Amino acid sequence: MDIASIIGFIGGIVIMLTTIMLGGNLSGYWDTTSIICTFGGTIVMTIAAHPMKKTIESLKALKHVFIYNELEPESIIKAIIDLANIARKEGLLALEEAAQQLNDIFLQKGVLLIVDGTDPELVRNILETELSFIEDRHKSNQGFFEFVAAIGPAFGMLGTLIGLINMLSKLNDPSTLGPSMAIAIITTFYGSFIANVLCIPVVNKLKIRSSQEILMKEVMLEGMLSIQAGENPRIIEEKLKAFMSPKLREKLSAEKEQSEGE
Repeated sequence: MDIASIIGFIGGIVIMLTTIMLGGNLSGYWDTTSIICTFGGTIVMTIAAHPMKKTIESLKALKHVFIYNELEPESIIKAIIDLANIARKEGLLALEEAAQQLNDIFLQKGVLLIVDGTDPELVRNILETELSFIEDRHKSNQGFFEFVAAIGPAFGMLGTLIGLINMLSKLNDPSTLGPSMAIAIITTFYGSFIANVLCIPVVNKLKIRSSQEILMKEVMLEGMLSIQAGENPRIIEEKLKAFMSPKLREKLSAEKEQSEGE
C-alpha cells in the first residue's frame, strides 16, 4: 500500500473542499448540467479515442498508484549473487532447480534460457525485447491518463462557452447574468479538477513505478549475463551496485558486513 498516494489524493480533496467552504457555500459548486458536460464528455471521448480493451487495461493499471509491491534492489542483488554462487560451485545446469524458487517471472525466464544453453547475445536480445514491450505497455497506460488530463479541461472550456452563449442570449434579464456566469465558470473548475487533482498525479506516479521496474529488470539482465559469462560473484555484485545510488550501495555494504560478522 502506497501511503503517499493515499495522503496526497485525500489531502488534495480535503484542502480543496476546505477552501471552498471557507470562502462560500459548497452547494454552489454543484451543477448537474456542468457535471454532465465535463465529466460525461470526458468519459465518452476517452472511450471513443481508445479501444475498449485498452481502456479496461489502463483502468486496471490505476491500482498500481495505491498498491504496489516495489522490487527491492537489495533482495534482487542478493538473489542474483546466490544464483552466481550456485553456478560457480555446481555449474549452470544446477540453476534450473533454483529458478523454480524465484518469484520474479522475468528473472526466472532469463535463468532458464541460460540453463538451456542459449547464446548470450540471444539471451540479451530476448530479454531486452521483453523489457521494451513492458516499457511500451507502461507508456500506453500513462498516455491514457494523459489524454484524460488533456480532454477534461477542454470539455470544461467547452461547457464554459456553452454557458456564456446561454448567458448572452438572456442579456435582457440582468437578474440571470450572475447565476449564468457562475455556472459557466464551474465547468472550467470541473475540468481543472479532472486534470490536476485526478489525472496528472496518477500519470506521474505511474511513470515513477515504470522507471523503478525497468531499472530493476536491467539489473537482473546484467546479472544473468554475468552469471552466464562465469564471472566471479564478487565482481557481479560490484557491477550491479553501479546501478544503485550511493546511499543504497552503502546500505548493501553494511548489510553484507553484518551478515559476514554473524
